[in-house]
Amino acid sequence: MTVANHKQTKTPKPHIAFLGIGLMGTPMTRNLLAAGFPMTLWNRTKSKCEPFRDQAQIAESPAQAVVQADVVITMLENGSVVEDVLVAQGVISALRTGATLIDMSSVSPALARRHSDLTAEKQARYLDAPVSGGTVGAEAAGLSIMVGGQAEVMDDMAPVLDVLGTPTHIGPVGSGQLAKLANQAIVGITIGAVSEALLLAARGGADPAAVREALMGGFAGSRILELHGQRMIDRDFTPGAPARIQLKDMRMILDEARAENLTLPLSQQVHDGYLALLANGHSEVDHSGLLLELEQLNGTRLGSRDDREGG
Repeated sequence: MTVANHKQTKTPKPHIAFLGIGLMGTPMTRNLLAAGFPMTLWNRTKSKCEPFRDQAQIAESPAQAVVQADVVITMLENGSVVEDVLVAQGVISALRTGATLIDMSSVSPALARRHSDLTAEKQARYLDAPVSGGTVGAEAAGLSIMVGGQAEVMDDMAPVLDVLGTPTHIGPVGSGQLAKLANQAIVGITIGAVSEALLLAARGGADPAAVREALMGGFAGSRILELHGQRMIDRDFTPGAPARIQLKDMRMILDEARAENLTLPLSQQVHDGYLALLANGHSEVDHSGLLLELEQLNGTRLGSRDDREGG
């Protein structure tokens, strides 16, 4: 990489190609640019890259985006999209020798291992590094980053990952995705628990906002109760993480469980709840909108007069 100022002694920052400028990718890109990384961006809907045109290069294809990149970050919707972009659209084939591919999407552990093997054939490096924290965490550079792959590669990528949040090395390739599945199981099941608890309290005549406040100081307190409990009370289901993505994650949890000969009844029940939620036309609500399916099932509404009066 050429350094414009010949007096500069610091090692220049690696050039990052970022693929996927969506709900998560947009604030992540903003934070990387603010940290001074030179960047090339690609997104299937090109207009989403336009706000960064004066700060980064915009590529016409994902393969074009990675040709000169030292680091490639993918933040894409699901495994089939990641497979299409990395393999069918030629990203892995276009990687530079020695480049590092960091897949921050949520995909199956088996797919992560496949992509790692293909990347190694190009003499490049690979990390699976899915995240938790949603758009709020992405905007605040406070994501929890679950990293699978070689520890020394993660250490090399620390200057990049630290800009986005807190990376934790979980284990070999695929382990980051396993940690993300564990995260999403807890998130999905807890959203269901909070939905049921608040609806139960409200139906009996309690103020759900006061119930939430009281529970926050006790053993049932959690980030889900804090943030998504408030969303439920406010009926603010603007997506930070859409319900369709939570359903995709629940499906991957069950697929992985079957592969390991496990039965996960709570995850199965939550999966079925999200499946019904989407069937009722709510694919784009926030995943805290699982409450809507519970309301539909019971023919009632959190916080309504009927709830308060128990009628």
